[in-house]
Amino acid sequence: MTKSALVVGSGFGGIATALRLRALGLDVHVVERQESIGGRAQAFEVDGYRHDAGPTVITAPFLFDELFELFGERRADHIEFRELTPWYRFIFPDGDHFDYGGTLEKTLAEIRRIEPKDQAGYKSLVQHSKAMFDIGFSQLAHQPFHEIKTMAKQIPHLARLRSDRSVWDMVCKHLSHDKLRQAFSIQPLLVGGSPFDTTSIYGLIHYLERAFGIFFAMGGTGALVEQLKQLMLRQGITFQTGTTVSEILTSQNKVFGVKLESGEVITADCVVFNGDPMYLYRELLPENKIPFTTRLKRDYSKLSMGLYVLFFGTNKQYHDVAHHTIWMGQRYKDLLDDIFHRQVLADDFSLYLHRPTATDPSFAPTGHDSFYVLAPVPHQGGCIDWAVEEPKLRYRIIEALDQTMLPDLKAHIQAPFSMTPDHFAEDYLSYQGAGFSIAPLFTQSAWFRFHNKAEGFENLYLTGAGTHPGAGMPGVISSAKVVEKLVKETMVKRVFV
Repeated sequence: MTKSALVVGSGFGGIATALRLRALGLDVHVVERQESIGGRAQAFEVDGYRHDAGPTVITAPFLFDELFELFGERRADHIEFRELTPWYRFIFPDGDHFDYGGTLEKTLAEIRRIEPKDQAGYKSLVQHSKAMFDIGFSQLAHQPFHEIKTMAKQIPHLARLRSDRSVWDMVCKHLSHDKLRQAFSIQPLLVGGSPFDTTSIYGLIHYLERAFGIFFAMGGTGALVEQLKQLMLRQGITFQTGTTVSEILTSQNKVFGVKLESGEVITADCVVFNGDPMYLYRELLPENKIPFTTRLKRDYSKLSMGLYVLFFGTNKQYHDVAHHTIWMGQRYKDLLDDIFHRQVLADDFSLYLHRPTATDPSFAPTGHDSFYVLAPVPHQGGCIDWAVEEPKLRYRIIEALDQTMLPDLKAHIQAPFSMTPDHFAEDYLSYQGAGFSIAPLFTQSAWFRFHNKAEGFENLYLTGAGTHPGAGMPGVISSAKVVEKLVKETMVKRVFV
């Protein structure tokens, strides 16, 4: 019987998988490249300002609740999830804004202010998104897709919902005003795709937000990781941090452990990889044992964009700035084409601004604010010299914010530092420094995505952004449920066969 599991990587997918496998009765050990667990959900403390480095938007709180409930505990007893109002504030180039979130009536009132006739279209968009959610999330997100017959069964449903269309095409069918079309099509960027390329099945994100709200973990994502770590420790899960795997060890069609850069070998009955599959299949497994179909995915998959993230504090507060702000640039499709297709670093940008002190003052000293600003950029395939370009981009972003939503920022900014795609490649071993592994295209979803059970090996599993169902916190935590199901099936077979 399968008795032990080794989880390589401790992002949210790895954490959730470790907990689920422990609930099955396995001895679980986790190795993590960073000095603390959390994968990309690291937290920084600089000059009294706290910053979450990774995801900050919680859209499916029940998935975290389930992890505590596996062991008879309540998540709310350990960390508070506070719903935000608004969920997002969109700022347009003409100075107009759109507050999205809260009740349906509040959203309709905001739509009415911009384009009254789009109220009916928004209602129909919600209904279509619900249909996507009922199939894409409720039925498919936790379903293993390593067998083609599973995909074949879903083709009629996916065809009926026109999953071949892009998110942009889907939104345009329901809404007429360009500002609203932009606001309701940005969700793919949260999981690494362009709205003009991403399959419309990801339109389910909109209903996920509408059905469950958008929350912030008080204390930040770092505090959430810490509470999950304490849960893991209470359940006897063990860790090694500051530890990098250099090779996954195989014998015929089985994996029996990993070799670390230190030379240490760790053995286990099954191995779960919570990292970028593009790196796994390039660097950690013998080339001659990787099946042809997997090599095709590895060699021809299109990547998500890269991310430029600028962290800083301010020695004053900007009370009018919402917790989550989307600052829309002058260009929309052309800018996204620059990032995803032409892979050039444009002079202009669109920005996501995170101000956690709007909700949690503990992120900065009294009377101060904490921020990070994120700009989608090309991944390393664009051959951008970030040592040269980062200071220029930093200057342009600070200048733009100073002249608009953060007046006098240049006089009040404190302790700035940044991350580029080079950091993602080095720190997280993300192939080409992509922010979300492979892009969420129709031809890279479900069966076409990297499978949760690795081909060619009986006991190697994948969890995280690059595998099914995809990126984002709901996606990676759901991938753990898929792995749990696969491991459980294997355990049952070994008992009864």
